[in-house]
Amino acid sequence: MKRRTVLITGSSRGIGRACALAFSGAGYHVFINGRKSRDKLEKLAEEIRSSGGTCTVLPGDVSRPEDVRALFLKIEAETDGLDVLVNNAGIAWFGLLTDMTDEDWNTVISTNLSSAFYCCRAAIPYMVSRKSGRIINISSMWGTSGASCEAAYSASKAGLNGLTKALAKELAPSNIQVNAIACGVIDTDMNARLDAEERSALMEEVPAGRFASPEEAAKMVLMLAEAPEYLTGQIIGFDGGFI
Repeated sequence: MKRRTVLITGSSRGIGRACALAFSGAGYHVFINGRKSRDKLEKLAEEIRSSGGTCTVLPGDVSRPEDVRALFLKIEAETDGLDVLVNNAGIAWFGLLTDMTDEDWNTVISTNLSSAFYCCRAAIPYMVSRKSGRIINISSMWGTSGASCEAAYSASKAGLNGLTKALAKELAPSNIQVNAIACGVIDTDMNARLDAEERSALMEEVPAGRFASPEEAAKMVLMLAEAPEYLTGQIIGFDGGFI
């Protein structure tokens, strides 16, 4: 029986890394991707293989359409196409909007939003041909409510939410489900900038009283990948009751 396939962008650390391990454990062949950390990707690949899973390391910058085309040529050389696409690659920028340069803005938008467009565009033809597929976008609660000093990040995630809803309608006749997870505060490197006092103050705002682990987020992503087909076009809050 052919293994199901999944591409997880930005999978060298955090949620992406946890997703790679979760999908591998569920029997998927995992394509792991990262822009810079080739050594971390190789270590992750070793961990997956030592646990009996299979994976392919695909370094590349998914904010660049030419890199995405190259990634999918490699995917198609190994298999017909993807069963699941997880658009996880993302970066943050903290500071006043008036302090952002054009380059800062474009980097956030291209990494967090345009990358999802490029990957969806490449993955969809195979999914349509099979009348089956799942696209899961890793969004944020700030895409719904907005965050002070994170205007570009909030805008990129709001755009990702809009893309999710629109694409779900476009692809529903082809039996392809598109959903997003609006994550709250996940205990990843992205939040490592917080000092102890800031972490404590933020934690007090979360009704659940704690941050989520990357593994919890990954479990949610895997659940969406295997959810009933009628579930599509949803932005699912995963924020401990924050919003």
